[in-house]
Amino acid sequence: MARDERIETDIAGEAAQPYARRGACPTLAQPMPTGDGLLARLRPQGGIPTVDQCAQLAHAALLCGNGLLEITARGSLQIRGLRPETVDPFAEAVDAAGIIVSPNPVIELPPLHGEAFGDVADAAAMELLLRERLAKHLQAPGLAPKLSIIVDGGGHFDLADVTADIRLLAISAEEWMVAIAGDGAGARPVAVGTADRAIAAVGDLLKLLLSIGWQKRCRDVDPERLVSVFPDMHAISRQPRAGETPSVGIHAMEDGTAVIGLKPRFGQIHANDLLEFLAFLGDLDVTDIRPAPDRCLFITGLSEESAAAVWQSAERFGLSADSDDLSSRIATCAGAGACASSFYATKALAEAVIERCPEVLDGSLDLHLSGCAKGCAHPRPAFTVSGAANGYNLVLDGLASDAPDAQIAGSDINSAIERLSRLIKSERQAGESARACLDRVGTATITRALRQE
Repeated sequence: MARDERIETDIAGEAAQPYARRGACPTLAQPMPTGDGLLARLRPQGGIPTVDQCAQLAHAALLCGNGLLEITARGSLQIRGLRPETVDPFAEAVDAAGIIVSPNPVIELPPLHGEAFGDVADAAAMELLLRERLAKHLQAPGLAPKLSIIVDGGGHFDLADVTADIRLLAISAEEWMVAIAGDGAGARPVAVGTADRAIAAVGDLLKLLLSIGWQKRCRDVDPERLVSVFPDMHAISRQPRAGETPSVGIHAMEDGTAVIGLKPRFGQIHANDLLEFLAFLGDLDVTDIRPAPDRCLFITGLSEESAAAVWQSAERFGLSADSDDLSSRIATCAGAGACASSFYATKALAEAVIERCPEVLDGSLDLHLSGCAKGCAHPRPAFTVSGAANGYNLVLDGLASDAPDAQIAGSDINSAIERLSRLIKSERQAGESARACLDRVGTATITRALRQE
């Protein structure tokens, strides 16, 4: 089959494939089975739901799910505990709220995008143009389920820390740069030009991905093939970015308004708490909420006084505006009480770690508390405590499903946490991080300390 014929076959979805395309990603149309029911993930088109839309989403989560909402590491919204019979009513509620959820692949915008944040071009408009002009290619079954596209309007805030297959960066109101396979610093530029040229370049990239195989990513593209499609790419100089990744806390804007970044503790909030928070925001004339990567959300258009009021009140709604909040350094799943697969209450254990062993939360290592061996909350190696029928499995640098380095009885977990704290305090050298200390003392010493009576 010729190359162009193969591309068109993949785009049309006619190539015989033994499995479904989107099975790896929970969507509104295809929720994913979990221990607490079905999980749906959605990203509102444009990334800016209104306060009223968020309230309607929270009500739907209560009626159709178990009331738990999450913000993912990339800034999407997740609703937990749906049931087969409530999936359609939930989707209808989302539609009734006026929340437009585009099909995969996800197109991500910086949460603080728009003219008020210094954008030189309209990122939201570019998203719509991409979906309109490249709909046939974007919905091709051969694309990878997790293919990601970032559109950056060139403002003060960006997604430079977030990796993507395809990145579009506005250099000016008339010019865009297209780069692939990396974060803001490492992505490789392939095209520069008008909005039309940028959209055409994205289309060429999608065709190229479809031509090299089933569900390939931009990192899989052979350099020679890439140059054959973009012969002028080596002449493109990388554009320096002066933007920053927005963080939790209060940000003063040039127009005199303020923005506050918040995090739900452990990335999860109950719909009742969210509804109370939204009612509180309603009294401050807030109009929209912007979910963001790293499990954050941003409230915009505040006065300095209103931003201070949100800061002071966030904790009672299960939110934090403190960049040093240790809860943000622990990855936890839903846990027992919310997930039938979990053997322990992960949030309670996280609070115990914060209280009894803050030394391990200096930011030098990833700490993952998983209720079972599936490891839903953190699919990468970490300092992992995984729940089991007979207690807890500790994996010092691995996945929840890996063979444990130590096993801890259920009744001994708090004492084990305290012993770990004492070990780090006694062994850590001046200027040494918790990770460096644990790496140096080694697995045998750590497991022996945890097993001491």
